[in-house]
Amino acid sequence: MATVESAISNGVVGRLENETHLDDCTEPSGKRVKLGNTNIGNRVTVVLGAQWGDEGKGKVVDLLAVDADIVCRCQGGNNAGHTVVVDSVEYDFHLLPSGVINKNAISFIGNGVVIHLPGLFEEAQKNLQKGKGLEGWESRTVISDRAHIVFDFHQAADGIQEQQRQEQAGKNLGTTKKGIGPAYSSKASRVGLRICDLLADFQEFSKKFKVLAGQYKSMYPSLNIDTEKELECLKDYAEKIRPLVKDGVYFMYKALNGPTKKILVEGANAALLDIDFGTYPFVTSSNCTVGGVCTGLGIPPQNVGDVYGVVKAYTTRVGVGSFPTEQSNELGDLLQSRGREFGVTTGRKRRCGWLDLVLVKYAHMINGFTAVAVTKLDILDVIEEIKIGVAYRLDGKKIPYFPANQEVLNKVEVDYVTLPGWCSNTAHVRSFEELPENAQKYIHFIEEFLNVPVKWIGVGKSRESMIQLF
Repeated sequence: MATVESAISNGVVGRLENETHLDDCTEPSGKRVKLGNTNIGNRVTVVLGAQWGDEGKGKVVDLLAVDADIVCRCQGGNNAGHTVVVDSVEYDFHLLPSGVINKNAISFIGNGVVIHLPGLFEEAQKNLQKGKGLEGWESRTVISDRAHIVFDFHQAADGIQEQQRQEQAGKNLGTTKKGIGPAYSSKASRVGLRICDLLADFQEFSKKFKVLAGQYKSMYPSLNIDTEKELECLKDYAEKIRPLVKDGVYFMYKALNGPTKKILVEGANAALLDIDFGTYPFVTSSNCTVGGVCTGLGIPPQNVGDVYGVVKAYTTRVGVGSFPTEQSNELGDLLQSRGREFGVTTGRKRRCGWLDLVLVKYAHMINGFTAVAVTKLDILDVIEEIKIGVAYRLDGKKIPYFPANQEVLNKVEVDYVTLPGWCSNTAHVRSFEELPENAQKYIHFIEEFLNVPVKWIGVGKSRESMIQLF
């Protein structure tokens, strides 16, 4: 049998270019030694929603993205909605990472994202009309070749499914009807099509597309699918996105193991909407907790660094599903109107209630937050007494967990603590010390309950309204 040495001398195996980075396999004593460089490379900073979404993740990402080198989306699709205000211009993002405003950063859409191509370009065009923040976005955007595509018939099927749920069960899931669930269903059924398929052999792609469209047509006879027209459009989009597409795994590997870089991950949706850990079935179709960062970008867990949870100073939820601290009363109406609680993607009114720290602590159990951001504190400025949910009771007994079953969660009773309000305007406050004493106590209570520090406090829409504590 040929030895490695003879293989090298015969040119069969090339010598390693960086042999000086490797130790010998054995010491003179015969003991094994560790090979390679133990440096794990760059770590990613992650921003995740800690409630039911709409917590203001975009504002935290915007702050961190100012000096970032790469800003990533790892899951979800254009069902997400992140608002960022820069120089009095309000940008709304759905597929593009909020960090795309930073012209010195690369925006990366990872393999875990499902992409509706018309939606992507419509979003870019709308934001281009608002201001100069998005100029040249294509030159600083990278799309993973493994990302799945949302087709128009996925969106149409999403609407039909919601209608059927309403007719059959008397309630729907409250989806955004953006085709996200059906696209992930195609992915899980192994019949979905990816960006790499679109850019490879278009004739082969067309065959697979027609088969998939036929399957949806058979499931939903009322669907009108103009196969040839949609394929014609997809062919045009293929050429538009071709310059943006890269092998996502290799792109992230180089980013993590090359020169020092600041890499930021922007989570979409939130912990209580996670397909595994959320209030199922009223959830999204992807993993929007920290595990989705690794699977949605193709990175090892060891490269996950700080994980920041974003918590609204009260609680909101779009659509249906359990909501233990919901206030279907004047207080809920006040929070809704003062907070302008309408969905960025759908425009629907958000249901509102007191801050539920049981729920946030559950999100922390899953994600292991390094620190949290508390947003929209200023919305509570006019409330004399503020309640915080601190425990759940089931049949009169406290339970130490967050119930998985919706029927059980509907039965829980909430234990509250009541804190005095501050009844003064905090919108112009720019440091923690300037906050009213009772507002400071509110923040300290959150920290002590979660045993997690508060790093930012939001008191308004703009970048300047985010108070950084450390």
